[in-house]
Amino acid sequence: MSVIVDHLSYIYSAGTTYEKKALDDVSFKIDDGEYVALLGQTGSGKSTLVQNLNGLLKPASGTVYVNGEDIFEKGYDLKTLRGKVGLVFQYPEYQLFEEDVFTDVCFGPKNLGLERTEVELRSYEALKQVGLKDEAFFQSPFELSGGEKRRVALAGVLAMKPEVLILDEPTAGLDPNGREWIFELIGKLHDEQGITIILVSHSMDDVAEHADRLLVMDKGALTMDGTPKEVFAYYKELMQIGLDIPEVSKVMHLLKENGFNVSTDAITLKEAAAEILKSINKGFNR
Repeated sequence: MSVIVDHLSYIYSAGTTYEKKALDDVSFKIDDGEYVALLGQTGSGKSTLVQNLNGLLKPASGTVYVNGEDIFEKGYDLKTLRGKVGLVFQYPEYQLFEEDVFTDVCFGPKNLGLERTEVELRSYEALKQVGLKDEAFFQSPFELSGGEKRRVALAGVLAMKPEVLILDEPTAGLDPNGREWIFELIGKLHDEQGITIILVSHSMDDVAEHADRLLVMDKGALTMDGTPKEVFAYYKELMQIGLDIPEVSKVMHLLKENGFNVSTDAITLKEAAAEILKSINKGFNR
């Protein structure tokens, strides 16, 4: 499922003294099956952009095409769209409102007009997919831990079987084990089911490790679009807009500055280890 953003602009509180342009003429295309990360400082327009992608917000100008259809055209079925383009918010509480977990996860597929058996089967499969224990199924979602709430919110979206999955800061507040679990699940959804992933993140290390393409936002505009290696090559420009580079990249630049013959385009631990070993072996072979 392809997504085309065509000259999209969005204004908060339009026509008032509080008017603020959150998106400024943004255009890009995401092809079916891509794993894309959206980067930017707080206030850069990332969350506003992803809420336009499934019609939660309506732009001031421009539009979004999903599989070639204008989602803001009069008569377009936004309910069906939100089953295909699933959005998991940064704060899971924004998506939880039913009296128990299972009923909450059933809400999405039920809203698609599916039969009860199909709704319940999808919901059960989604809850097992995110690793929630059976005894939590009929608890109030608000009695769960932060990590468990995040799993429930994700299950509610997965139960609708989306073709595009948008995750807004999915690891916020999670411990290292939680972070590892969620990236392992996202990787499986992408690699095994072919789901298009759009990951909103502020962690340069995470996107370097997992994403195939980076979109960089600054003050509502799209400023960079490329592979992680291509984008992180502009580390000075990234730092000027308040972003960082992976810790691995910092180490490689430091080694280079101190006379080590290493390439600075290594952005993951695996790449850095290989590059350093290669440099050491060259030293021994002199």
